[in-house]
Amino acid sequence: MTAPTAVQGVRIGPEGLPEHTLGWQILGWITDNLQQPDGPLAGHPFRLTDEQARFLLWWYAVDAQGRFLYSKGMYRRMKGAGKTPLAVAICCVEFVGPCRFSHWKDGKPVAAPHPSAWIQIAAVAREQVKNAMTLFPGTLGKMPAGQQQGRAIEEHSIDLGKEIIYAHQGRCRIEAVTSSPRALEGGRPTLTLKEEPHHWLSSNEGHAMSEVIARNAAKSRGGSSRVLAFSNAHNPGEDSDAERDYEAWLQMEAGKTRGRGFLYDSLEAPPDIDLADPDSLRAGLLAARGDSEWLDIDRLVEEIYDPRTPPSVARRFYLNQIIAAEDAWLSPQEWDACAAAGVVVDAKEQVTLGFDGSKSRDHSVLAACRVSDSYLFPLGMWDPATFADNLIPTADVDAAVRRAFETYDVVGFYSDVNEWESYTDTWEQDFGEQLCARAAQAHPIKWDMRRSREAAMAAQSYHDAIVERDLTHSNDPGVNQHHYNARRRMTNIPDVVTFAKESAFSSRKVDAVAAYLLARKARQDYLVLPESRRRAMSPAPSVYELRGVLSFP
Repeated sequence: MTAPTAVQGVRIGPEGLPEHTLGWQILGWITDNLQQPDGPLAGHPFRLTDEQARFLLWWYAVDAQGRFLYSKGMYRRMKGAGKTPLAVAICCVEFVGPCRFSHWKDGKPVAAPHPSAWIQIAAVAREQVKNAMTLFPGTLGKMPAGQQQGRAIEEHSIDLGKEIIYAHQGRCRIEAVTSSPRALEGGRPTLTLKEEPHHWLSSNEGHAMSEVIARNAAKSRGGSSRVLAFSNAHNPGEDSDAERDYEAWLQMEAGKTRGRGFLYDSLEAPPDIDLADPDSLRAGLLAARGDSEWLDIDRLVEEIYDPRTPPSVARRFYLNQIIAAEDAWLSPQEWDACAAAGVVVDAKEQVTLGFDGSKSRDHSVLAACRVSDSYLFPLGMWDPATFADNLIPTADVDAAVRRAFETYDVVGFYSDVNEWESYTDTWEQDFGEQLCARAAQAHPIKWDMRRSREAAMAAQSYHDAIVERDLTHSNDPGVNQHHYNARRRMTNIPDVVTFAKESAFSSRKVDAVAAYLLARKARQDYLVLPESRRRAMSPAPSVYELRGVLSFP
């Protein structure tokens, strides 16, 4: 079989290496004190892959005061990529290794052990924590009778139990805990490790457990207690703890919250991997595997092509992709494949605008679509929850619209009238004459998304353009999440499916979808105008302007 063309995996996480980190010292400690727990290299010094080492360097990054940059973290990888051995190694570091800032030396941070470490490994099922607990003896170097024990066991007087491991006469401990939120309340662990939070649901007390863990960590002295999760890709719409972590990280990335300090690290296959094409599948597996080279690609292909393995399971567990919910309007892969981050739209370029607004319940979004190539990008997103009295500042929205007309050559603008009719009236008075996309109609800007047939046809056209990659977008995290949230809704028009929120009062917003499709619809309507009408809107420069005789600001 010929080797598949190499493809680049989709990576989430900080770029480069941190300026200050305890991680370099910790990497050396791991090599000197820990052993490979199993496999053909069992008993050899523990070796992290480059990806694992890079994550550890960031997890132990500190600021100029020696405080950790991250209080929470998520390490998301495909099944079999060594998540649990890495988690166990980090627990060993937190248990008896140099894991807390001590002082500066020659401009570099120096780490020291925690004097009374308390590590909790939490899961919603006993089998999940058992997988981790069984690796500690081998990792710490417990040898059969008659053979020399590992260095860490002897040096730190480690007592290996099945569910609790002690060191230094009980002053430090590692313990396994399962779904018992009440029993966990009030604890003061120095590190809590969440195992497989994609299984933590409301029904198995996973949400309550996660909330207790967060409260316990928040009250730690000096804020030094942290929470780290290891997970496969979550199932969207299931509302797992892993999904909540992902959405919280997206909000932080989009600047929608003041919360910071979340290290999210993931490597997944590109969105356009075709499961039916063996070469494409192998390339995707290689990309998602990264440097976890012990994974056998042929064996994984075999497992994926087993008829008992649903495609959704193959993508989540073996390609590490967050797949679409059953009723999703789009798959994340379809939307992500259209991303073109870093594109610059110059001032005075022709664009069309789309606006979908709410004043108190949903988000308001102003979007633009470049006429030349259908490149979509946001000009403003407003979340009422971030403003006083949960009301969007309408003056800010109005200012953003006017700024768009000043900055670009706006040749089309559709705005949903719901809750914003007074503003659309004003915008039509001020800008209507220069917008001829619907000049033959009485209202060139107003668009009512409640007109089911017209809105459904526009939504279907927008959906088809995404699937066929007939547009690109700026890869804005907040806009992306709105597209991931959209759910299918049937219409009475044959072969036309529109979108909506999962429920009327859902917190999973979709307003950016409406704004984007309106901006694109305005572009479509502009482009079908007769050329003479388009030229009238944006007249070509005169011969005097081209020769530089006349110029205008």
